[in-house]
Amino acid sequence: MDKRKIVIIGASHGGHEAAFEILNRYDNVDVTVLEQSDYISFMSCGMKLYLEGETTGINDVRNFRAEDLKNRGGHMYNNTKATAINTYTNTVTAENVKTGEKKDFHFDKLIISSGVNPAKLSVPGSDLKNVLLMRGYNWAKEIEVAKNDDSIKNVAIIGAGNGIAAAEVMRKAGKNVTLIDGGKKPLEKYLNNTYTDVFEKVLTKNGVNLAMDTMVKGFSGNGRVEAVKTNHGDIPTDLVIEAIGVKPNTDWLDGTIDLYDNGYIKTDEYFRTNVPNIYAIGDAVFPYSIPANRRVPIPSAIAARHEAQYVVEHLFELTPSRPFTGIVGAQVLEAFGMHAVTTGLNKKNAEKAGMDVAEITLKDTLRPDYIPADKNPEIYISLVYDKNSHQVLGGSTLSTYDITGQANVLSLAIREKLTLEDLAEADFFFSPSFDRQWNMVNLVAQKALGYDKIV
Repeated sequence: MDKRKIVIIGASHGGHEAAFEILNRYDNVDVTVLEQSDYISFMSCGMKLYLEGETTGINDVRNFRAEDLKNRGGHMYNNTKATAINTYTNTVTAENVKTGEKKDFHFDKLIISSGVNPAKLSVPGSDLKNVLLMRGYNWAKEIEVAKNDDSIKNVAIIGAGNGIAAAEVMRKAGKNVTLIDGGKKPLEKYLNNTYTDVFEKVLTKNGVNLAMDTMVKGFSGNGRVEAVKTNHGDIPTDLVIEAIGVKPNTDWLDGTIDLYDNGYIKTDEYFRTNVPNIYAIGDAVFPYSIPANRRVPIPSAIAARHEAQYVVEHLFELTPSRPFTGIVGAQVLEAFGMHAVTTGLNKKNAEKAGMDVAEITLKDTLRPDYIPADKNPEIYISLVYDKNSHQVLGGSTLSTYDITGQANVLSLAIREKLTLEDLAEADFFFSPSFDRQWNMVNLVAQKALGYDKIV
């Protein structure tokens, strides 16, 4: 019996998970992964740690190596860019980006995990030298060189979302850093006003110049960038790092696979595209969001891996036995030792979707009041919930202390559709070495319900 041929486009989180899951789960399969980059499976989420010297080296910041897949019986083609899908012959045409040579790969099943590319401002001067992007292996190498270049003294970071990572890296390297964004506060798309106020203070305290409510009009310089032109005047700079978001890597699919107007891939509840035997997962699709009760973009490694696992489980079923359960969606945002984890929906996005929600925020200390302040860190925890049913739809934590475990509790609560009452009554361990008599998860839910407690 001939082996069933599965071709996977993209070697990042979704493609990696799919390839190894297929080889683990099924016999008599032939798995081929096509990756347009020279470097296999760079983890952009580890870019900040690499730039801070906290990894074993840039060539280790990856999910897997080509030989890992080959040792499992799979085939890995790097520098191989998929350019077209022929739905009549069930083949993918791919081009070697170095030689220009083209080759067709036959498939019985095709999984597209082509992901996203970093967005770039289309403004005058964007082709000047020293205008870099905050994503990917090659950009990481260029930023590392710039970080260590003593001639680069002024750095402009555009984008006060993920751009805060670049701002921290460059500030710690001794650069004069200006963070530019069209919003009023850093991270305002992700966090509530209480949290953004905290981050604003942290950034300014650590010497980052904030240029909020500022629109970039272009760049100027003689071959090399020398200033960022904005609606509030020019900002002198020797280096620009853009971190303004992403765009789906799907132009090559137009006309074959149905796309939304913004370029994201249309799929059904089983991640099937409009073409039989072709699936799409990862950052370029809209998975089902449990708290939103609809499909929304959830760009994250965790989402991509859950999607891949689901698709592989049902890959050879004529009709999958169940639809994809859905994703909650969580991410961490950090700067200079301050960590925020946000999960599910924030209040702004929920209200935009027409949901009737409320938000409650608790500010406290981690441990009882008799613990000295230097051993008792300040913590914040928030809940977003449906005003009528009290179902928890979102949540976040913020502290210099690691309280990511409580954020994971909130993620599970959202996934299981728990209510304020459920969280208020949940039992957790207690020790003054770690927390209060009532856990912070209990306390924030109790606050939302109007309980008056002395702890």
